[in-house]
Amino acid sequence: VQFVESGGGLVRPGESLKLSCAASGSISSFFAMAWYRQGPGKQRDLVAAMNNDGEIKYADSVRDRFAISRDNAQNMLYLQMNSLRPGDTAVYYCNAPDYVYGAYVPDDEYWGQGTQVTVSS
Repeated sequence: VQFVESGGGLVRPGESLKLSCAASGSISSFFAMAWYRQGPGKQRDLVAAMNNDGEIKYADSVRDRFAISRDNAQNMLYLQMNSLRPGDTAVYYCNAPDYVYGAYVPDDEYWGQGTQVTVSS
């Protein structure tokens, strides 16, 4: 399965964007789907994850602003981002992580090209 992210762009602080991740195959077999991001000079970090039980985990910095959703029938993953801040500037990636000892661990097999989000006035 390959993932293709889209929907990024240049926005002003306070604006919204919705990212999409299209999978080339079924995502229903994955335990979880997630969004990660990598800002300039930073490591790639988890933004949001949703497992097949519908349980959702958000990074503290995006809780109450971002919303993850998935459509298993369409093999799509989404990230609605509201009240964007300059600190949200990053390349955003989707992934099908493993869940190991209570933590989501991304699978390097599933990294795509990502989509750039830039928040600037």
